[in-house]
Amino acid sequence: MREVTLRIRHHGEPESDLSADHPDLTLKSVSSMTGSAAERKRIIEISGPAASIEGFLADFTAADAVLDASPLTPLDVPRVLIDITYDSYRWDSISQRLADMGVHYRTGTTITAGWERWTVYLDDGDDLHEIIDSLERAGNETDLVRSVELDEVNEREQLELSPVVDELTRRQAEVLGTAIELGYYQRKTDTSIEDIAAAVGIASTTAWEHLARAESKVMTAVGNHLASVGRGSPDR
Repeated sequence: MREVTLRIRHHGEPESDLSADHPDLTLKSVSSMTGSAAERKRIIEISGPAASIEGFLADFTAADAVLDASPLTPLDVPRVLIDITYDSYRWDSISQRLADMGVHYRTGTTITAGWERWTVYLDDGDDLHEIIDSLERAGNETDLVRSVELDEVNEREQLELSPVVDELTRRQAEVLGTAIELGYYQRKTDTSIEDIAAAVGIASTTAWEHLARAESKVMTAVGNHLASVGRGSPDR
């Protein structure tokens, strides 16, 4: 079985289209779906600046397919939870398309800058090209990010690294990856933020902002993991 990661620009769907207008936000589905065919409900998590979250919600609630979007937490906390209700007859669902093709997928899809990140699991008989073609025939753009046999990936990497990577925006991942490639974190390095910015092709201040946010997300995830290990393991 293969683990395949796809980036999908889901045109015509409010979460994807509107997140393109608010690229500093990250959206993540955090609950299962409930309700009837005409009225579905689920909870999403939004992280980013409070002002951007407010702007996104104002646009989101005005979308035709959205029936309700009620905050479950204050809008100024790091991770805002929103209870959304939508009309599934007017909502093109990637999950439903994958299910119709008999494709297993990981729950907890993230959306940043208009791009949805999906991880699917394919048997030997599954045709990845046909899956991508089916998604694109519906008017979506699809990029293949990663395809690897499950027995080639360490189990801890699958379960712990993937969610960390999913938290990064495309630009944050690019800047962080470039910093690592140029040796920015090595001892006695001469690599500067200006070198990273030049390699990516963006301004130094912009590179610094993306790198700082990427570092914060990665270190927060590492800290949470270390804390959980510390609570669950005896002293050695």
